[in-house]
Amino acid sequence: MSGQILAYLEDLLMPDAVKVGFVPFSAAPRGVLAVFCDDTLKLGPATAKALGVAASVVKRAAAANQFKGKSGAVLDILAPEGLKVGRLIVLGTGKSASLKDGDFIKFGGKIASKITAGTETVTILAELPSGAMKASQAAGIASGVRMRAYRFDRYKTRNKDGDNAPMRTQFSVAVADVAAARKAFSPENHVVDGVLLARDLVNEPPNVLFPAEFARRATQLRKLGVKVEVLDVKAMTALGMGALLGVSQGSEHDGRMVVMRWNGGKAGEQPVAFIGKGVCFDTGGISIKPAAGMEDMKGDMGGAACVVGLMHALAARKAKVNVIGAIGLVENMPDGNAQRPGDIVTSMSGQTIEIINTDAEGRLVLADVLWYVAKKHKPKFMVDLATLTGAILVALGVEYAGMFSNDDKLAERLTAAGQETGERVWRMPLGPEYDKQIDSQFADMKNTGTRNGGSITAAQFLQRFVDETPWAHLDIAGTAMGVPASDLSRSWGSGYGVRLLNRLGAVNYEAKK
Repeated sequence: MSGQILAYLEDLLMPDAVKVGFVPFSAAPRGVLAVFCDDTLKLGPATAKALGVAASVVKRAAAANQFKGKSGAVLDILAPEGLKVGRLIVLGTGKSASLKDGDFIKFGGKIASKITAGTETVTILAELPSGAMKASQAAGIASGVRMRAYRFDRYKTRNKDGDNAPMRTQFSVAVADVAAARKAFSPENHVVDGVLLARDLVNEPPNVLFPAEFARRATQLRKLGVKVEVLDVKAMTALGMGALLGVSQGSEHDGRMVVMRWNGGKAGEQPVAFIGKGVCFDTGGISIKPAAGMEDMKGDMGGAACVVGLMHALAARKAKVNVIGAIGLVENMPDGNAQRPGDIVTSMSGQTIEIINTDAEGRLVLADVLWYVAKKHKPKFMVDLATLTGAILVALGVEYAGMFSNDDKLAERLTAAGQETGERVWRMPLGPEYDKQIDSQFADMKNTGTRNGGSITAAQFLQRFVDETPWAHLDIAGTAMGVPASDLSRSWGSGYGVRLLNRLGAVNYEAKK
C-alpha cells in the first residue's frame, strides 16, 4: 500500500482497536484459543489435534454448562492443563447443513465480543468439523472480528476499567492456506473499512462535523482515485436548488453538496447512483424538536455517511462499475434567517414546495440532489438513504430499513442483498392515494402529509423528483443510529447500508472478471 493511501487512512479512519492476520494451522496458539464445533460437539481434525487430551475436558465442560453447540452459542472456559493458552472459547456452528456464508462474519464478531481489554493475543482456528474453512469463510471471521471490535473513543481523555478500557489485541486466524485467505480477505477488509468510516462519521459530534468539514473529509477519497466535486452555496444557487438551500439558510454553517464519482467500469458506461441525506444536526428548525434526545440528531446524516463509506469500499477494492455518490449536507437551525412554516420554495426541478413543517427537512435536501443526479448523470438506477422519519420506527422497529421503490427488479435485488448481509429491508407501499396527501393549495406540493403513513408520504414526496429513473428510497431512521448492540456492532452509529449496497453492486452490476 502506498504511503499516500496510508496517510489517507490515518486522516480519515480511526485506528483499529485490534489487528487481524492469518497464520497456518501449524502455528502455535497463543493467549486465547477459539475453536468451532457443531451441534453434536464434533471438532475438526486439526482442532482435535490442537486440543489433544483437553478435548475430553471440553465435553465435560459442555455438559456442565448445558452447551450444545447451537449456532452462535459460546463455551468459555479456562484452558485445560496441557494447552499453552490462558482461555479456550468453543463456538457452536449449529447443524453443518444449515451453515450459510453470512454466518461466518457473525462468528467472528461473537468471538471478538468475548475478548476483554488487556488480552494481547487471540488465535482462532478456522476449521469446521468437516475440515478447514474455505478462504472466504475465514475472511468472514476476520471481518466480523474487526467490525465487533470497533469503538469510538477519540474524545476520551483517560482510560477507565471495564467496558471503557481500550482493547489492543492481535487476532491470528489459523487457516489451511494463508495466501488464499489473505486474497479473499482483501476486498472484504476494504468493505469493513467503509463500514467503520461510516460509523466514525455518524459518531462525530456536530460541533466537529458540520457541512464544510463533512465535505472536506469526503474529498479525502480522491486519494483512492475517486473524483470529488464540492458545490457551495453560490454553485447551488446557480443550479436553482431552493429546496436544499432553504433548509440550510438558518445556520451559520453554509450547506454543501458533494458529488463523488468512481469510474471502475467501462468508459462511457451508464453509472449506478447512491444519494445520502446529510443533515449534520437537526434541531427541527422553527418547528423545533423537544429538548429530550435532541443530541441524537447529530446522526441525522447517517445516509450521507453510508454513501461516503460505500464509495471508500468500492474504490479501495477497485470495483468494476461506474458509480455516482452524492450527498446533500446542511444544518437545520432556528435563527432569524431560518425558513418558516408557510414559506414556499422552488426546487431545482422547478416544482414549488409549501413548507408545512420545517422538521420535515431531509426530503427537501434529497429532492434537489435526486433531481441533479437524475438529470446530469442519467444513472441506471438511484438508491437514496435517509434517516427520514420516526414513523418508520413505529412500523418496523430497528430490525429492518423501510424500502420504497418504483422498480420491482431493483427492490428484489435490494431485498436479496439485505438477506445475504443481514442489513435487511422491508418493502413498503407507494400509490396515488398517498401521493395526493401532499398536494398543496398554494404550491405544487407540501412537505408533509397527515400524521398517518408519514414514512409513505415522505417517500411519495421524493418520488416526485426522480422522474422516470428506476429508484429506491431506504428510510434508515431505525437502523443507522442508536441501535442495540449486536454480534457485529456495539457502536451507536452502525454503518448500516455499506455492506448492503456493496453486495447489491457486486452481485448485480459489476463486470465479471
